[in-house]
Amino acid sequence: MSGATGAGSAASGASGTRGPATDSQGVTVTTYDKGPLPGERPASAQQTAQPYQPPQAYSTQGGGGTVRRPRTGATTMPRTRKARLRVAKADPWSVMKVSFLLSIALGICTVVAAAVLWMVMDAMGVFSTVGGTISEATGSNESNGFDLQAFLSLPRVLIFTSVIAVIDVVLATALATLGAFIYNLSAGFVGGVELTLAEDE
Repeated sequence: MSGATGAGSAASGASGTRGPATDSQGVTVTTYDKGPLPGERPASAQQTAQPYQPPQAYSTQGGGGTVRRPRTGATTMPRTRKARLRVAKADPWSVMKVSFLLSIALGICTVVAAAVLWMVMDAMGVFSTVGGTISEATGSNESNGFDLQAFLSLPRVLIFTSVIAVIDVVLATALATLGAFIYNLSAGFVGGVELTLAEDE
């Protein structure tokens, strides 16, 4: 047994490779070095190992080199964002200020429109024609009748229109403020007016 062990150790080279060895019965046994065992991988193989990458579900180069392309015929419509809001309360003070300014603007427009209308009708000769007809119908031997042109003169028309505009400013402001109070009372019971606001495309 000692001779076989010595022969085996003598047959091993300095490089670590195994050569022919003789057992105890004198039979020559040849062994081959097939590399390291599975648990004895060299350090170079561990360093060059790449991270695991899962297989792709669809191969972009398979099937004869064809590439999957997205469909260009389908169009996507942009979604418009909408918000549903509710007017729960109206501030009476702000309503009064806004209604006051709007009624003043409306009164000024009324005065300007009345002046322009009077000048257009005077240029067309409406007052002279209608005034002459009324004077003949209401006149007598003692008086000339009713003078329409003197009664509907431009200063009188502007004064009358201005009085109407002032009354309109007062009434519109008061009614708008009262409407704000009434709306707040009704909104406390039914929840107010609901508005749906959409984003501009």
